[in-house]
Amino acid sequence: MNTLEGLMVRLIAVALLLPFFLLSAGSTAIRGYDSASARDEILREKQARSLPDAARIRATIEQLSSRPHLAGTAGSQETAEWILSQLRSWGIDAKIETFDALLPTPEARVLEMAGPPAFEAKLQEPAVAADPFSADPGAIPTFNAYSGSGDVTAPLIYVNYGLPADYEVLQRRGIDVRGKIVIARYGASFRGVKASVAQEHGAVGCIIYSDPRDDGYFQGDSFPKGPYRPAGGVQRGSVLDLGIQPGDPLTPGWASEPGAKRLTVDEATTIQHIPVLPISYEDATPLLAALTGPVAPESWRGALPLTYHLGPSTPVHLKVTMDNETHPLYDVIATILGTEFPGEWVLYGNHHDAWVAGANDPLSGAAPLLESARALSEMLKTGWHPKRTVKIAFWDAEEYGLIGSTEWMEKHAAELTAKVAVYINSDSSGSGTLSAGGSHSLEEAVREILRDVNDPVSGKSLLEERLSHSHNSANPGFHLSPLGSGSDYTPFLQHLGIASLSLGFENSAGNGVYHSIYDDFYWTSHFEDPHFAYGRALAELDTTVLMRLADAPLLPFEFGQLSSAVTSYLDEIARLPKARETVNLDAARHANEKLALAARDFDKAWDHAESKLSTADAARLAEVDRLLMGSEHDLTLEPGLPGRPWYRHRIYAPGRYTGYAVKTLPGIREAVEAGRGDEAAEQTKEVAGVLEKLAEDVDTAAKLIAKL
Repeated sequence: MNTLEGLMVRLIAVALLLPFFLLSAGSTAIRGYDSASARDEILREKQARSLPDAARIRATIEQLSSRPHLAGTAGSQETAEWILSQLRSWGIDAKIETFDALLPTPEARVLEMAGPPAFEAKLQEPAVAADPFSADPGAIPTFNAYSGSGDVTAPLIYVNYGLPADYEVLQRRGIDVRGKIVIARYGASFRGVKASVAQEHGAVGCIIYSDPRDDGYFQGDSFPKGPYRPAGGVQRGSVLDLGIQPGDPLTPGWASEPGAKRLTVDEATTIQHIPVLPISYEDATPLLAALTGPVAPESWRGALPLTYHLGPSTPVHLKVTMDNETHPLYDVIATILGTEFPGEWVLYGNHHDAWVAGANDPLSGAAPLLESARALSEMLKTGWHPKRTVKIAFWDAEEYGLIGSTEWMEKHAAELTAKVAVYINSDSSGSGTLSAGGSHSLEEAVREILRDVNDPVSGKSLLEERLSHSHNSANPGFHLSPLGSGSDYTPFLQHLGIASLSLGFENSAGNGVYHSIYDDFYWTSHFEDPHFAYGRALAELDTTVLMRLADAPLLPFEFGQLSSAVTSYLDEIARLPKARETVNLDAARHANEKLALAARDFDKAWDHAESKLSTADAARLAEVDRLLMGSEHDLTLEPGLPGRPWYRHRIYAPGRYTGYAVKTLPGIREAVEAGRGDEAAEQTKEVAGVLEKLAEDVDTAAKLIAKL
């Protein structure tokens, strides 16, 4: 072998082994950092991730779930004050901001049937001998917040999940729900949608029950043998019309502070007018068995041992009386001031209120966030200080309809629009695969963070674990899921247009005790996360996200993934049955092509300047940051979506009839689905406009970065 041949062999060998060496050593490249600052950041983050303690998370969940703490009660105030005391004991600046909001509870609940056979619903969850908390005398009644008050007697009609398509099936079969009480099963949509659609179709009352096919014995062993809903378990929950807007229904658009102007209950547009009541499948069984009429379609049939009929039944008596009282709520806000960019905020929130004990919802997410705050306080003692201001919030009254976060947003809207770089949210968490959703401009930053945090069981990175469970062959790789609603990111993303993330582990034990008295420490410690290892992993992730975003010399936004996502959303709309005759998407596609070109130029400038970030002038970096922080604002318009102007984001929104689930390019998509051609054309024009505005700002940012 001559010298040249030997050199070629060695070069080939190095080339083959290089990926292995890089994988073994772990990449230290971080978007927004140069190589020197990235190495320092990786070391600081590793130190911070060693601080969260599973035993502390366990103790916090056990402490805070030891009593009911529904918003508007003494338990919720005590929870907020306990969190505040913890934060202050660690040397963190923290305060409580108080609002007064409509937080109704029931004065009367009756559900009965004269028969035959005669029946009276229990409307109470039975105690379980193995679970001491289930016998707590202070348990919150089973009810739907923002139900209307009413006393009605009428035949019953079964409406499946209670969605618009279900009523179309009934209409084709000649079944009219006007003047009737409907019974719908939980699932497939937000409960408030079920009540709203029933009301729209002329029903005089709405009963919502949990069918065992969806979250009971059909899925696995019932509690206490297993994690799924027992016969007497009831899913409480708000039926506020979130598709219109969240927040206190009596102060829409302004903060519900003491002394604020308030609408009357009759003037509110998001409160249901008919009585709505949640029940167990034990209470639902006699009602469903009393139904006559046609047999329900196969897809409508649950897992109860009876034949599902559509109805009607003999008359059923439903009475709900709500007190419609205003109560105080308590948001806990903690602040760690930034050293270089104090006017740029990274805000992380979770809620602290619960329907009853709330060990899973919300404490499985709130306790790790609190432990993350403690970890950051320990890092401060080592000399670390964030470049940007870190704010950590524990919201109240989320369960009623995102009340605490929305009222706080309304009070501080101008300041938040100017200062919040990213909002991060967690809610209830589990012990499965990581669930990550959010603004696509943050996709690359999140991918890198998940690369650097490990799963507590497999030892693999969260990124590897996520990719191993991904089955999207059409769009492989890591992608953030688009966000609809259902948690506290909604007011920040959907109304203000602040780039947002939602992070948490999937609930591997199912959702069988959701919003029931059995969502307590016994259930969590036996079925979901017995060693609280995933609670600790979430605290590690929370800490890493906060430090990575707060410490970056330049905010790690990227826009190519956003443009790619918009392309896929436009393609989805183009494939809808009514699309061809309803809308021409060319204007939106052309605008998105401009964004793609701007994103490529931005990346080129970024690659050229990234090595200079730690030595760049802070004022120039702040100038770029302001454009990047405004990038999500570019995607909003005032007024918002047709029929629901509170929702201003043109790329992501909850569907009008999905409640939680996202509709991407919602203005166009819902107009096409409904066959409203003029509206679809107008919404396409608006989407094109926001994409063009974003492309212009990305192009400006690229030119500024090139000058660093």
